[in-house]
Amino acid sequence: MSDLASGLVTVGILVAALALVHKPLGDYMARVFTSEKHLKLERGLYRAFRVDPSSQQRWTTYALGVLGFSLVSIVFLYLLQRLQSVLPLSLGRGAVDPGVAFNTAVSFVTNTNWQSYVPETTMGHLVQMAGLTVQNFLSAAVGLSVAMALVRGFTRSRTDRLGNFWVDLTRGTVRILLPLSVVFAIVLIAFGVTQSLRAGVPVTGLDGTLSAISMAPTASQEVIKELGTNGGGIFNANSAHPFENPNVWTNLIEIFLILVIPVSLTRTFGRLVGNPKQGYVLLSVMGLLWTFVLAVTWWAESHPNGPAALLAGANLEGKEQRFGIGASTLFATSTTGTSTGAVNSLHDSYSGLGGGMTLLHMLFGEVSPGGVGTGLYGILVLAIIAMFLAGLMVGRTPEYLGKKLGKREVTAAAIAMLAMPAVVLLGAGAALLMPGTTGALGNSGAHGLSEVLYAYASTGNNNGSAFAGITVTDGWFQSSLSVAMLIGRFVPIIAVLCLAGSLAAQKKVPETAGTLPTTGPLFGSVLAGTVLLVAALTFVPALALGPIAEAMA
Repeated sequence: MSDLASGLVTVGILVAALALVHKPLGDYMARVFTSEKHLKLERGLYRAFRVDPSSQQRWTTYALGVLGFSLVSIVFLYLLQRLQSVLPLSLGRGAVDPGVAFNTAVSFVTNTNWQSYVPETTMGHLVQMAGLTVQNFLSAAVGLSVAMALVRGFTRSRTDRLGNFWVDLTRGTVRILLPLSVVFAIVLIAFGVTQSLRAGVPVTGLDGTLSAISMAPTASQEVIKELGTNGGGIFNANSAHPFENPNVWTNLIEIFLILVIPVSLTRTFGRLVGNPKQGYVLLSVMGLLWTFVLAVTWWAESHPNGPAALLAGANLEGKEQRFGIGASTLFATSTTGTSTGAVNSLHDSYSGLGGGMTLLHMLFGEVSPGGVGTGLYGILVLAIIAMFLAGLMVGRTPEYLGKKLGKREVTAAAIAMLAMPAVVLLGAGAALLMPGTTGALGNSGAHGLSEVLYAYASTGNNNGSAFAGITVTDGWFQSSLSVAMLIGRFVPIIAVLCLAGSLAAQKKVPETAGTLPTTGPLFGSVLAGTVLLVAALTFVPALALGPIAEAMA
């Protein structure tokens, strides 16, 4: 079977699988966050941490819970890395360098999972399991909690309460992420993903040289790495490593895991607001953007320019032969359209157009379909901006889902939307101006600029993938990228929770003849156009100097 045919079959199976689980998983998640019953395990956790699950929180209290929990998580993960040398299962590896430890702690708590270290030689098994894997669960659950708080802002009326962060966090972890992770970890093991506490397997090379192949508890981290749209690999090669992703079936399963919760959350949204068509419109916009990026990236990598690629017949550099171009670009599109950052091919080796599309996909704001929770609240923010623009065109106060969008709501949405572009453009500009940082680039010219843009787009969007030609181990990059991750994560969260509080305080207004319908193709077109317009106006000048110039060279 040709690469094109096998790739199309893979896409068909993936879409069919997502369609099959969309309704049941979406409805289940809606029940999880509306149920008044608490599981026995949950009640035990509430007692242990002195949480009253029946209490409701204002948006400020909810936001303080998110920030406080994240701060404690960063401190805990930092200390765990710094104390690694005295911990069991450290495999003889010493304390992690302070700069790397801080960057990694911020990275995993913000759901970015940017890695500026080699896991096989830096992290022991305990730090991987008790530190990084645990944060893979918790950071995803935080994003899910914030999304549910925003949805409650639309569904509640004349109240200042948005739910309870600790209850949402617990339910997202215990009832959604953990059960799915257990099931699919077993599936991955059955298909060949490794799971071992051994340090490595001794081997003798053809020349008689003795060495060791590193081993790890791979499957248990791999599943939540994808399911929680995290992305941090337990091996340096990430999902290109045969222990993490051994064959075409595990590759398909991992792409499915990346997309399944963000896609199904659109159904959850529709159920919670009492109109499933609202969710279908969001899903159609997400799917349209995802399909566009996939088609262009696939075409670019299959129709190469440059002598080496022309001789090979395609741009095969940096791609695993067991996956081919189709499955590689499918993975790249899915991982950059979410906050995952896992890779099964080297994005730095993509063509100018193909690599530029992976960068552009992140610069859309990662809403196609976005990360766990972050994708839903991200596209809802853009929906509010779209309704505001539509209101300006017809000269009336905009409204969405029965809530008026006044100065406070639009300001909060604008802050949430603009935080990422500010981080990307200011961060990349500062990095290029800093003396000595250009030596970190693996390439000069347009591709070198693309490497810097990609680094700040990835961290500012809490993605975590990289154009690996750039070296980011010095103090400037460790610090500035950490700041980018923190701003890219928490400024939008605070703005979204403020928006949710403002919406919940309003009373619902009835639809009138002047209300723009939000369940049809007109609103879907306005929303998709808003995503494209915001990205184009913000990033085209920078992209023109980087990937666009490279593609045209």
